[in-house]
Amino acid sequence: MDTNTYIFATSKPWHQPQATELLPGEYRYLWAKDPVELGAIIDKEPDIRYIFFLHWNWLVPEQVWKNHECVCFHMTDVPYGRGGSPLQNLIVRGHTSTKLTALRMVEEMDAGPVYTKRDMSLSGTAEEIYKRAGELSFDVIKWMIDAQPQPTPQQGTPTIFKRRKPAQSELPMDGRVHELYDHIRMLDAPTYPSAFIEYGEFVIEFSDAEVDGEALKASVRITKKPI
Repeated sequence: MDTNTYIFATSKPWHQPQATELLPGEYRYLWAKDPVELGAIIDKEPDIRYIFFLHWNWLVPEQVWKNHECVCFHMTDVPYGRGGSPLQNLIVRGHTSTKLTALRMVEEMDAGPVYTKRDMSLSGTAEEIYKRAGELSFDVIKWMIDAQPQPTPQQGTPTIFKRRKPAQSELPMDGRVHELYDHIRMLDAPTYPSAFIEYGEFVIEFSDAEVDGEALKASVRITKKPI
């Protein structure tokens, strides 16, 4: 019986059902959806083996990553693609596949040593891709708990991605149909700013994109601009 505690830190809703399906029942794991919950768990748990950051929106304090083995998952073949909005930056650059990298958290973002990398497709909507990444992450977690691997330093010259801003979700004014399709699908996930255009007093948001020959079909949601 594994007596260690494993903490899963995630701000996204789809990871908990995946964990229930993919992780054996003998593992003792706890969930933290924000920094307050994470701090409370760390304060009362003496035997933390790993803290897995599956999808986290906040800076992790130094005392956490220095005192615990913190594992984060990044959707690029690091050192290529360190930084923010990896999925969107990959698709904008024309990538159709990537590596899901598990790495140890250090002070510099996405610069820590690597435990493993797994091949991953970038097909489908952002939500489908994130769920795919979650499934791969839990495969890696099971392997790490069993193998207790030592991470190895990254090799090569880093390429840094910049975090995208909400204004960049606006549909481009020109380009090919497949480029518009990619723009819509790479933002099509809960809690992400949807692809949109502004039309007078209205904002038109797009989801569920599908290429149909030379045309593009999508669902739309129309709201009034905030006053």
